[in-house]
Amino acid sequence: MVKHQPLQVYEKQVFVSFVTGIYGCRWKRYQRSQDESSRWECTWFVILCSSFLLLLFWAYFWLMARNDFNDFNWLVYNRSGEWRDETIPILASTTVGFSYITFLLILALFHISLGQQLNLYWVHKIGVLATLLTTISGVIFVDDLWGDEWDILLVSLQYTAPFLHLGALVTVTAISWLVAGYVVRRERSNIQVMVLFIYIVVLLGLCLAPLTFTCPCIMDRHSLKPRPSIIGRRGAPMLAPENTAVSFNRALQHGANSLEADVTISVDGVPFLMRDHTLRRTTDVTKVFPARQYEDASFFNWTEIRSLNAGQWFLESDPYWTVASLTAKERSRIGNQTVCSLVEMLRLAARANSSALLNIHKPPPEHPRYRSWFMDTLRAVQKAGIPLKRVRTVTWTPDTDRGRVRGLHQTTSEKLSVEAIRQRGITSLTLHYSKASHKELQEYLANNVSVTVYPVNEPWLYSILWCSGVPSVSSDAPHVLRKVPYPIWLMSQSAYNFIWMTSDLVSLAIVIGVFFFQKWRMSGMQNYNPEHIMLSAVARRSSRDVNIMKEKLIFSELNNGLSSTEELSLYPENGYVRYSHGGLSR
Repeated sequence: MVKHQPLQVYEKQVFVSFVTGIYGCRWKRYQRSQDESSRWECTWFVILCSSFLLLLFWAYFWLMARNDFNDFNWLVYNRSGEWRDETIPILASTTVGFSYITFLLILALFHISLGQQLNLYWVHKIGVLATLLTTISGVIFVDDLWGDEWDILLVSLQYTAPFLHLGALVTVTAISWLVAGYVVRRERSNIQVMVLFIYIVVLLGLCLAPLTFTCPCIMDRHSLKPRPSIIGRRGAPMLAPENTAVSFNRALQHGANSLEADVTISVDGVPFLMRDHTLRRTTDVTKVFPARQYEDASFFNWTEIRSLNAGQWFLESDPYWTVASLTAKERSRIGNQTVCSLVEMLRLAARANSSALLNIHKPPPEHPRYRSWFMDTLRAVQKAGIPLKRVRTVTWTPDTDRGRVRGLHQTTSEKLSVEAIRQRGITSLTLHYSKASHKELQEYLANNVSVTVYPVNEPWLYSILWCSGVPSVSSDAPHVLRKVPYPIWLMSQSAYNFIWMTSDLVSLAIVIGVFFFQKWRMSGMQNYNPEHIMLSAVARRSSRDVNIMKEKLIFSELNNGLSSTEELSLYPENGYVRYSHGGLSR
């Protein structure tokens, strides 16, 4: 006869061991606990969730900002003076951090669903803090250097909002199991009520969110306007060095309807194509004229400019990660490129029966051609033999100088009212995609104002503008947009309303069902009488919840102490162990 000795066989729980081991370095069974998590560990769970949400926002931002990666690198170059692809370390660190935080969050949710105490290992706490602080530093850096780029989030929502809504609805519906388990399992408390209230508010907010959406591609397909024409912005700079003859040729080969170039006037009055104020980034001026590498490009004469190589930098820096796709012949041709003159570019456009959009940079006041730059541009246009009606100019000058560019169609990059456009004699607008809303674009188009939007390098942005009715876009990637024969998605309002309302109703039904099921499940467990629970030795495998109650019963008896008359009876013929009074019988 054995007295005061509770008997129990512990089953191996590999999954629970893995979850608690990775999350909290608790690999042994005795290290785990079903008790409530401390406030300190709950605080770390909140920090973990906050880090996940911030990283989710950060990753989404860079996914959408891919449209403007080259502009970001150009801004970094203007600040640091050195050209390098800064997006690579940002994307790599974001991917690693997001994967790490997501993995920890999944483990934490498993802890909650398994009833395990949250106890994040100190190494993970350091990792979470480091990831959070790094992300916050990145947000501050981008806001300082590239603050205007935040607008792409609002623009992208016009495309992704319906899909983000469905994804968020699925996520909130899925976590209803955890919320319901928390609400119905415990005694009523203020925290419990607050969690339930927040969950209901979030769920109802998601259900009604589509009322705030403005999605141009939710429209009748019969109302879709013709495909926007594509302007090769500095040619096809993803396939060849920008503002060079080979770049413009590649743009025309890939379906560009027009060409766009940046025009600078040399010291001897020759308009040539150059985006930067200096020649350092896109030529070998540091080798040919090392003492003048920081000098303004407009203070070189045409002979000096023509002596520079304008293609080797593209092969060395590979700004768009496309050099590997070039053939040996293409690389040889690119490596021998020189700076392109405006006349060469316009002659190419004339031969292709194409038009041209010129961004003319006015020389500084001390420049010899300061007062004759517009005549130099006109002479180049006339020399090229292209009709004036096929040339549009964007002059970075006050309105007093605009009228001096006689005979050319003038456009502006300012967002003006329709009345101001008519008063200034401007024929079209060239706007950044973030500067005009869908409503403003519709107003311009309704008043016969031609609008060109730039830069448009991603199919999703091209699709939005197509649905908005924009007649033309300026792109660094005409070869990419050429492969978009139709908007990526297009849906009628009635079809979207059906999907929206159906998904909301299904989500609400599932959530209500989960809450009722959890309430029924927990009420059933509360009806168990601990005195009648039989501890299974080998033969039977009971449910997880019954096992939990068995363990609590046994260790409660150990802590309180068994009376001298209490004994444990074992029945080997059926594998059961039970408590009895007066002795242990077999």
